[in-house]
Amino acid sequence: MKLLKIQTLDKGWHDRDEILLHACFQVLVDFVEQEKPDQILDWSHSDESRRVWKEIMSLYRWWKEKRPARTSPLDDKKLRHPPFRFKKIPGADLSELVEPDRRKYAAYYRALKKDAALEEKWLREDQRNLQRLIEIRPHLWT
Repeated sequence: MKLLKIQTLDKGWHDRDEILLHACFQVLVDFVEQEKPDQILDWSHSDESRRVWKEIMSLYRWWKEKRPARTSPLDDKKLRHPPFRFKKIPGADLSELVEPDRRKYAAYYRALKKDAALEEKWLREDQRNLQRLIEIRPHLWT
């Protein structure tokens, strides 16, 4: 039985779309780092081989270097986060969230908006690179 240890996911729950992305790129990382295809195969013997090797390494570097370097504006340690306050609902055993002063925490709400846009951009980038990886799947053997 073969096991795939996904190095980029912490223990705990992860949605299946996230597992799929990380599992596929773990296969690529294992291929490059453990099978060492650059030492076993001649990737320069044809234009197609050179193109595929370039794509393998481009995706590998993106996964290992560029993607982990992503930062969100919400990661800024100086950013003041609004407190979560609740008030009791009269006549009920429930509470409701008190909306914070949006002017007082304007920088936080701007960062939140930028973060949402970045998340969408990163999702598209992840999807595009996963598709690129699937395109070279037939070449991931030694």
